[in-house]
Amino acid sequence: MNKPYIELRNRNDFGETINTYFLFLKYNFKKYTSLYLRYNAVSIILLIVASYLLVTGFMGLASRDFRFGMNNDGDNTIYLIAGAVVLVLILFITALINYSFSSSYMAEYVNSEGEVESRNVWQNIKSNLGAIILFIFLGIGLYIGYIIVSLIFAFIPLIGMFVQYGLSFLLTAFFGLTFMAIFSKNEGLSHALSEGWSFTFSSFGKVILFGLVIGILNLMITMLIVSIPGFIIGIYVYFSIESNVDLATNVFASMVFTLGFAMFLLAFIYSQALSQVAYSVLYYNIFEEKNNIFLRNKIEQIGVND
Repeated sequence: MNKPYIELRNRNDFGETINTYFLFLKYNFKKYTSLYLRYNAVSIILLIVASYLLVTGFMGLASRDFRFGMNNDGDNTIYLIAGAVVLVLILFITALINYSFSSSYMAEYVNSEGEVESRNVWQNIKSNLGAIILFIFLGIGLYIGYIIVSLIFAFIPLIGMFVQYGLSFLLTAFFGLTFMAIFSKNEGLSHALSEGWSFTFSSFGKVILFGLVIGILNLMITMLIVSIPGFIIGIYVYFSIESNVDLATNVFASMVFTLGFAMFLLAFIYSQALSQVAYSVLYYNIFEEKNNIFLRNKIEQIGVND
């Protein structure tokens, strides 16, 4: 049975925009996730390797002998540092893939009216690779600026906290809308930055509230995914302690903790991809509110048919 096409280019109010996002997931979750896993297969494997290095290093340090002359934790420290470095690199690369893949997928979904082809998604990413890389470097600079501003406002009670959260949602929305602008028209980075900036501040209240609601809802989805391995690990740890198993030196325990930690990271990464899907829905909504192109085309088609 063919899945219905969810039109994103509508002048919806806030509630309808949220509803459109979940309608899209309802009918496209399986196809989107399947293609997402194909694009992130290597990253997932490397993420599991990084998780193993971190867990092995941490558990090795936790079990070390602190007696004089018995502190042989060099290998464990190397594992921990190597795992942390690999993890940071993988998270950075995966974030880049998430933004690019989700934006390209949504642009292809709209342009093809739901008939998404994998090769077109990949081709769209390749054709915009230069703009993506430039925007990532610009984003790093913006994020450093955000950290500095957040540290300054951290000294202001209550108000500083709201400012920090507001800036966080604002920056996330700007990133999401600009990335979508890169892929929707393929008109280059300067046009995408201008459009992303305009959309973010022209619909400031809607953008902030949308980011808050989607953040909470995606967090709930992430917690639901993580709760399953978390529950299993909790039971394993409980019975291991009851049986006096040394978790710090047990090989099977290392495997369980590695997979559990990897599942947590994968759930976090996937929720980031879903957030970009949500901002893509918001992008088309704001675009139609400002330009009214899709509605005008429909009216013109009705006139021609009559």
